[in-house]
Amino acid sequence: MTTIKKQTPKQAKTFLCAMVLAFGLNACSDYLDVAPEDKLIEEQMYQNVYDADAAVIGIYGKFMNLAEKYVVLNEMRADLMSTTYNSTPYLEQLSEHNVSDDNPYINPKDFYIVIQNCNDALLHFDQMLAEKRFTQSEYDQRYADIGCLRTWVYLQLGIHFGNVPYITKPVENLDDLKNPNLFPKLAFPQLLDELLKFTENLNYKKMYASGSSLLVTVDGFNTEKFFINKECLLGDLNLWKGNYLQAASYYKNVMESTPTGGANTLDYYRVKQAEVVTNDDLAVGYLRDYWEDATTLVDSDTKGWRSIFGRSRDVLWNTEWVWSLPYTSNFAPANPFINLFSKTGGSYMAKPSQRAMDLWNSQVQQNKFPYDARGPKFTYKMNGNDPVIKKYIYKFEAAADPFNKDGEWMLYRAAKLHLRYAEAANRDKQHKIANALLNLGINNAYTPADYVAGSSVADIQQTKEPFPYDFDARTGDYPYFRGPWHRGAGLRGRARLNALPVVGDSLISIENNIIDEAALELAYEGNRWEDLMRVALRRNDPAFLADKIYEKLSKDNNPHASEVRSKLMNVNNWYLPFVWK
Repeated sequence: MTTIKKQTPKQAKTFLCAMVLAFGLNACSDYLDVAPEDKLIEEQMYQNVYDADAAVIGIYGKFMNLAEKYVVLNEMRADLMSTTYNSTPYLEQLSEHNVSDDNPYINPKDFYIVIQNCNDALLHFDQMLAEKRFTQSEYDQRYADIGCLRTWVYLQLGIHFGNVPYITKPVENLDDLKNPNLFPKLAFPQLLDELLKFTENLNYKKMYASGSSLLVTVDGFNTEKFFINKECLLGDLNLWKGNYLQAASYYKNVMESTPTGGANTLDYYRVKQAEVVTNDDLAVGYLRDYWEDATTLVDSDTKGWRSIFGRSRDVLWNTEWVWSLPYTSNFAPANPFINLFSKTGGSYMAKPSQRAMDLWNSQVQQNKFPYDARGPKFTYKMNGNDPVIKKYIYKFEAAADPFNKDGEWMLYRAAKLHLRYAEAANRDKQHKIANALLNLGINNAYTPADYVAGSSVADIQQTKEPFPYDFDARTGDYPYFRGPWHRGAGLRGRARLNALPVVGDSLISIENNIIDEAALELAYEGNRWEDLMRVALRRNDPAFLADKIYEKLSKDNNPHASEVRSKLMNVNNWYLPFVWK
């Protein structure tokens, strides 16, 4: 165990910077490995705000151990990811929804280790505030951060296990949680109620305030995006509960939050249009004047849509990413994704399903190319006869060094934010706005068909709705208008795809399109199972989920496809067994 001694502010700042540079995860994890009964050491560890900061960083280090489990559970159990000839039986079990008790991916204890550390820190933060070891503002920000991280972990537990113990205080022996007589379980709906109540009641819901000792820049990397975005979390909780106006409000707050890292307000979280001259963007693009030449597709770690995953944490990166945790080669925990996905540097244990590839190849670009470039050109690429998921390994491949395994755990970005907002808005009867953000943007949707170029846009290209549905995307020169959303291209516009039609019932049609678009845009980022599950529960329609899993298994020639579909028509079978190991 590493014991952190009391420091001067200068020493503490230096120490924190060093931890952030290494992402502090090994040393700070040791910092948290203290037996609950060792009260003397605990009291020595929480003396001032810098000790509290070290605890916060250390908890994120523990949290990063959940990355592989998060991605595998949310993707392999769903319809976009399949096993390979190298996959373990445990991955095959998840794909076929028939897990054994010894499957390491289903051990809930890993989640509760993080929760235990959160509970311990929250208890000590209370004590520090009572003893005036830091200010009310310092307390509110750190308490809210760790409290929201705990809520996030519990949400994942509820999604995957259904009935789970809900503990908010440190326990003497974590293994006691497997005893339901000591720690009764809450069903997922009741757990959501508890999580929403706790998180809504937090005193602080923004990111760390400017000047916080947790916000530092090391080698050009600002730590702000290291920490959970509380309003995105609150949006997600309210979306699960069906509080659609409240969900949309939280999402809109983030969509219009103050830029950081040098980003322009007009670009920040806007899913902006392509820069057709320079290609300095995050859009699917082709060289100027060669849009009908497929060989000119911008395929680079520093330009275009692929660069969302390959570029360094620069200004443009900052306009897309809301929450992302970095891996560095020399410090624990190790990057798990290279081994999971890489064919040349890892074990290649997961690949795109045939269903996912067919979905990308069913799209049509605006230049008539019969595929969505986000799929076969960027999200995955063929290596021989094998499709390889690339999102997580672009940086590893660019380094061309088998020992350099830097990378990212991708948790939340602007595209996900827009899709979740659109889902909430659509359910709140704001179908036109939801459809606009999904497709080609507000400007396109709110420009009348009879508009004459050069006419005034004073009364068009805007929603004229109260918050959170107020969007101004005006682009006009006579008189001059540039609304704050005029660069927003919509998800499919940024991907250079045609807009999707609305067929039949607007609510259901648009919602189906949103979930399909989430597959095309966010595949393998850890969202798919919960997206399918949330909509299926909302509609009371198990087939919405079961049919997609069946299609995956069927297209992959899995003989258990029909059996799995029948099993998943019972909602109770969506949840993993709570087997504590």
